[in-house]
Amino acid sequence: MLLAIDVGNTQTVIGLFGAEDPGNPEHPVDPENKEGDLVDHWRIVTVAERTSDELALLLRQFIGWHGVTPMEQITGIAISSVVPSVTAALRQMSERHFGVTPCVIEPGVRTGMPILYENPKEVGADRIANAVAAYDLYGGPSIVVDFGTATTLDAVSAKGEYLGGAIFPGIEVSMDALFGRAAGLRKVELVPPRNVIGKSTVESIQSGAIHGFTGQVDHLVRCFVHELGDCTVVATGGLASLIAPLSTTIQHQEPWLTLYGLRIVYERNR
Repeated sequence: MLLAIDVGNTQTVIGLFGAEDPGNPEHPVDPENKEGDLVDHWRIVTVAERTSDELALLLRQFIGWHGVTPMEQITGIAISSVVPSVTAALRQMSERHFGVTPCVIEPGVRTGMPILYENPKEVGADRIANAVAAYDLYGGPSIVVDFGTATTLDAVSAKGEYLGGAIFPGIEVSMDALFGRAAGLRKVELVPPRNVIGKSTVESIQSGAIHGFTGQVDHLVRCFVHELGDCTVVATGGLASLIAPLSTTIQHQEPWLTLYGLRIVYERNR
């Protein structure tokens, strides 16, 4: 079994995959289950100070719900991380507590996708995993919109090349900045308001956040399409379910896209 771990600045997403292997005819992926045999998934807060032993304890508890024995049944660990201290702790955890050398998306790892960035080392590991997964699922050209701490748009060519993208502050980061600077505004629950024209301060903030970010994403996607031509647009990330239903450009929502990309990269390096 494979553990796929995506470490973001705010949250860490963990997926447990079963026996299906992308690209392996003996263990083909079920076409009705695009993520492969994703047995379970979990989301935790990213804490940069967690030790390898603490991480091992958390993961053992999660996979223990399925009766999985780490040393015997976990045969691989794939990691994408934008937090260096957590990356180091996960490496140590993998070797000490799971007995495997992890596959970490970093320079030198085979992704099967040319990175046409001016400096390929600058591209976040999660963005690469998203691009690999989107191209595997939908081909190219394609655009991935990831709603995380930052909202990112990434473009993949028809040939399966990573072209680049756009980055802007995520919804929660922007809202925190607003509430921190505006003494008269308080935090609100991020849910779609009843009306676009808010009838209260709470509704007005919700409208501005949700419809405003939807419009921002749709405009950027249309600008990408102007350069790429017709393409598939895929949304992922923790807040994708909030924006995707209102968007006029997002065509597919894949909440576990990064995990699936990690699985593909792992198989290409095994």
